[in-house]
Amino acid sequence: MQSFEIDKSDLLKIKTALEGSDAELQAALEEYHASEIAILFERLPQEAKERIVNIMPVEVASEIISEMDEEAHPEDLLVSLDPEKRTEIVEEMDYDVATDIISQLDEQDQKEILDDIDHEDANSIRALLNYDEDTAGGLMNSQVICVNINADKKDALDDIIRQSEEMEEFYTIYVVDNDKHLQGIVSVKDIIKAKGEVKVRDLLQPDPVFVKADLDQEEVAKLISQYNLTSIPVVDDNMRLLGRITVDDIIDVMEAENTEDILKISGVSEDEELSGSWQDAIKSRLPWLIINLGTAFLAASVIRHFTDVEEKLPVIVAYLSIIGGMGGNAATQALAVTVRRISLSDLSDRQAYKTVVKEFLVGMTNGAVNGIIVMLFAVFYDKNPLLGVVLFLAMTGNLIVAGLTGAGIPLILKRVGIDPAVASSIIITTFTDCIGFLLPLWLASTLLL
Repeated sequence: MQSFEIDKSDLLKIKTALEGSDAELQAALEEYHASEIAILFERLPQEAKERIVNIMPVEVASEIISEMDEEAHPEDLLVSLDPEKRTEIVEEMDYDVATDIISQLDEQDQKEILDDIDHEDANSIRALLNYDEDTAGGLMNSQVICVNINADKKDALDDIIRQSEEMEEFYTIYVVDNDKHLQGIVSVKDIIKAKGEVKVRDLLQPDPVFVKADLDQEEVAKLISQYNLTSIPVVDDNMRLLGRITVDDIIDVMEAENTEDILKISGVSEDEELSGSWQDAIKSRLPWLIINLGTAFLAASVIRHFTDVEEKLPVIVAYLSIIGGMGGNAATQALAVTVRRISLSDLSDRQAYKTVVKEFLVGMTNGAVNGIIVMLFAVFYDKNPLLGVVLFLAMTGNLIVAGLTGAGIPLILKRVGIDPAVASSIIITTFTDCIGFLLPLWLASTLLL
């Protein structure tokens, strides 16, 4: 099945249906999955969204709002609905999804929604609201299926059937003691195949992989990926079972984290929404550009210091942008690879050392190859072999610096507690620009003048 993309025919069909009766609109929407309707909402006005949600069955309306992108602000749509419809939708949602949406509202709207819904649902959502949204606690769903370690086959199956009525799907059965301390996991298959007198403790798979509620969501994603899990239990400091995180939640986390890293490396604040206005983009990007302007002045000061070289050997100026630009590109490559390695796992001292050495060797080799090309160009086009030697040394040196800084700077920043994706790009650009101008000018002044 291919991923859904909005085209003109889909929009025209829905907009035409919006001009008709509720029955006609509902018939047109039946051709689309809830997630596809959520994508269509990106192109529809608020009034149309409210009408669609109001005429759809609660199960579908709940799924549509759950599938809406965070930047489409599903919380605004939810709060605009009739209180009775809103209550039904929230009670239909998984606790973690409802918490994510409700957490974006102000306290008054949160209180109003939680006061209207079922008492047990409200308490579960209030408990989840206490966790930071970027932690395992903020990511988990408190709806879990668990059985007592002392239960026999019949009681365990009865518990599973009873608890599963409130859940659409589940991957793992968690085993707990009388105080709900996590003891292990058990599969439904093992319970079904077991003899009637067998206890759950005899089927138990002990020592499951688990996470604490305050663990960062990125670390949770690493664990699920490392152990190929479909879900992972969340516990408190006393090993009491609090909830579970499923693989579909982790997919969203990984997408968000990757987007965040890309924006940071590009000098764009993570607070800037991809669909935000041009004013938001200016506020997000301008501070970084001003900082970058300051570093550009620093690089320009290097050129000013060698004005005599430029006057006596004006051809050198043409090569400065080539050497500086190549250094910037090489540094960006090393930076991207290193930041990605850091995001996937905490590098040991040995791994960090090997990363820097690798980028040094890559920089030296790439620098030498590109340096030879530039040298040959200077020899045959400018008829100046010594200038070719200067450019070869400068290109090789700058790409070595690019590799070292591209790998070393993010590793150093990580060690001192600074996000390497945020500050690395500006620092590395300064290094490669300054060295890219300094090396050819200094070598020219030493060897040619």
